[in-house]
Amino acid sequence: MPCYRLDGWTPVVDPSAHVHPSAVLIGDVIVGPGCYIGPCASLRGDFGRIVLHEGANLQDTCVMHGFPGADTLIEADGHVGHGAVLHGCIVRRGALVGMNAVVMDEAEVGEGAFVAASAFVRAGFKIPPRTLAAGVPAKVLRELTEQELAWKAEGTGLYQALTRRCLASLEEVAPLSAVQPDRPRMTVSELKPLVATKRA
Repeated sequence: MPCYRLDGWTPVVDPSAHVHPSAVLIGDVIVGPGCYIGPCASLRGDFGRIVLHEGANLQDTCVMHGFPGADTLIEADGHVGHGAVLHGCIVRRGALVGMNAVVMDEAEVGEGAFVAASAFVRAGFKIPPRTLAAGVPAKVLRELTEQELAWKAEGTGLYQALTRRCLASLEEVAPLSAVQPDRPRMTVSELKPLVATKRA
């Protein structure tokens, strides 16, 4: 992976974590056990420290950065969807930040809370535990249901399993020139989008 020492600070990646080879780590970055860092993610520890605790995931094209002296932190089992931007903020244990959401400086996503896709969490805003925040700027809409919390936990577990799958079998190869006859579908989990679980 592109990994850069800056001013003597070298990124740290636990051996049980998976960082995609296209992700970029710079300076004071700490990736904990069992974490998943997706393709083209950017973790810039060139001003403040970047930290992911055990089992957290940071998906494709996400950005983590912060001002000097500020930590940008994802606690254990934190789940950050594709394209999200975290800047000088804290994502507490088991929280979820949806796709393309932005969480600004000194904001805090409470334990088990959800930030909806494309939401903008303004600087200093505190989202209480186990609540849903959505909108631009984000507002707290309601408490989360047990079904929603269970769905999130299952999804995070799927990414933790993906970390192990990548460590065991991910390899760069040349593509096939044609689809194989009777190409099977990948069978990993029965997890469905949350909206589909609410229709059931």
